Amino acid sequence: MNKGIKWIGYIVFIILFALVTFFGLGPVLMADGTLQERLLTLVIVIIIYIILIYALRYWLKRINKK
Repeated sequence: MNKGIKWIGYIVFIILFALVTFFGLGPVLMADGTLQERLLTLVIVIIIYIILIYALRYWLKRINKK
């Protein structure tokens, strides 16, 4: 059962990182807005990446304790 939970967690985090990459970095690289809008989007995307990384680390520590 624990292996199943690990795999589901890994899949969820992979999907979350892929979605943030696709919908976050796409507008930063290909947007036709002003530089200020693109930089604001980049900062928000970086913050979301940091939150996801900390959530993944926290989840891995909790899962590996069991």
